[in-house]
Amino acid sequence: MAKTITPEQQSTTDTPPIGQQGRLFRIYNHYRVVVSVILVALLFVDPINFDSRFRAMDYYQAGVVCYLAINGFIALIMLAGFQPRSRHITFSILMDILLLHGLLLTSTGITNGLANLVIVSVAAGNILTPTRIGTFYAALGAICSLGISTWSVLVFGDPADEIVRAGSLGILYFAAAFTLQYISRRMLRSEALASSRARSIAELEQINRQIIQRMRTGILVLDRFGRIRLANAAAEELLFGSATDDSKQPTRGRGLPHPLRRGLEAWLKDPARRTEPFQATPTSPMVQANFTQLDQQRGDQILVFIDDMSKVTQQAQQMKLASLGRLTAGIAHEIRNPLGAISHASQLMGESPNLDNGDRKMLDIIERHSRRVNGIIENVLDLSRRRAANTDLIDIGQWLAAFRDDYLQTQDNEHQRPADIVLRTDRALPPARFDVSQIEQVMVNLCDNGLRYSEQASGERRIELYAGATADGERAYVDVRDFGPGIAPEHRVSVFEPFFTTDKSGTGLGLYLARELCEANQAHLSLVDDNQPGCCFRITFAHHGRMI
Repeated sequence: MAKTITPEQQSTTDTPPIGQQGRLFRIYNHYRVVVSVILVALLFVDPINFDSRFRAMDYYQAGVVCYLAINGFIALIMLAGFQPRSRHITFSILMDILLLHGLLLTSTGITNGLANLVIVSVAAGNILTPTRIGTFYAALGAICSLGISTWSVLVFGDPADEIVRAGSLGILYFAAAFTLQYISRRMLRSEALASSRARSIAELEQINRQIIQRMRTGILVLDRFGRIRLANAAAEELLFGSATDDSKQPTRGRGLPHPLRRGLEAWLKDPARRTEPFQATPTSPMVQANFTQLDQQRGDQILVFIDDMSKVTQQAQQMKLASLGRLTAGIAHEIRNPLGAISHASQLMGESPNLDNGDRKMLDIIERHSRRVNGIIENVLDLSRRRAANTDLIDIGQWLAAFRDDYLQTQDNEHQRPADIVLRTDRALPPARFDVSQIEQVMVNLCDNGLRYSEQASGERRIELYAGATADGERAYVDVRDFGPGIAPEHRVSVFEPFFTTDKSGTGLGLYLARELCEANQAHLSLVDDNQPGCCFRITFAHHGRMI
């Protein structure tokens, strides 16, 4: 039956990562190079006494030089980029223990201070490879020490204390091995736990970043000078009209739009003051900014929440339409009946043969304004009866081409000039999600206005339709451009207000109703100021994957 090993159990038997092993082994090898250089240097200090004390001076000298050569070679290949594996480290530690005991054997025996270097090698082996092989290092060192001391007692007649000293060194080897193995395993468990928590934190950070990037609320982090340090996709879309990849961070250090800059300055002077809703650009939706200090102690970073007012606007519209529905029911009953009587009476008076031209002009005024009042009532009723948007994912290019063909068929009659509608579309258009019937109602209103005003200015019923994509390539928009006289600058801010009109025969509810229908589909209807003749109205659709 297979045994399941938990991460905690696995961490007690795993060796350190290769990168960490390499760094530790590099440090240990530097130590060995220094020790071997010192041993070689000591050969030139009082060599006569060395000859008298050492058992095999020639072999000792050859061993020291070989030790230096091996350590120097290892240092050079590691400097050249060689990464030692576990087997290389194990072989190096075993070689160290055997070479050092060989130097002990050819020098003065176990009483030589070189025996302390064996303790360092055993300790280093248990740090570098804290597994069962570390116990083998201690056992090998103890066997070699006991063997040298026994050889010295039997061959050279050294006192039996040599064996006791060798036993004490063996105890030190095992004590160092067990102690360092325990410490190393505890460190490995701690490191594994820290790595696991670091990975969890990194995963949570990545998840949080994705959540923030996909939030409908815009998030900005500003420095104390008002420069942008971090912005999510929604903030870029609401403020700059484009959503970009967060990894590139194109808005870092970018200045704020002027309305947001003014709101920030006002908030810095009075933090309790609530900023007014604003539009970053004429074609962007209405947004609300809320500011707070990201670091309460230092106060050098400011967190800004940018809320799209579309949801609030939709809720307000629903409440407004509910009240408007009750109001229009009374309007239809209280006004339409007397209005119908007035209109019928004027028609009957128009049939009289005794009317002069002045009376007929007065009747014409009555009938014309009766029709206008009736049109206002019809528009208000249409607005109050408006159903909720039933959105579908639409290919803008195909839909706009089909709309143009259908609309031209409705304009084909002998009582007015033929309509000329030029259609242009970009090649790569993102899809949009909206209610086709409601947006078609908006387009019909815009096209009717455009053809009428173009005919007034140039005598030609001509408009231009253009479908394009925003700067980020993620949202589509449709422009309806006419070639009429345009709108005076002082009237541009009022064209979407209810009952505002510059046409004596108009009701002033067409553009207002068009914007209301766009807001219901989370699209934005705006008047584009591009210094071109005539007017250009733009419908900017919401991102098809981020609609509320």
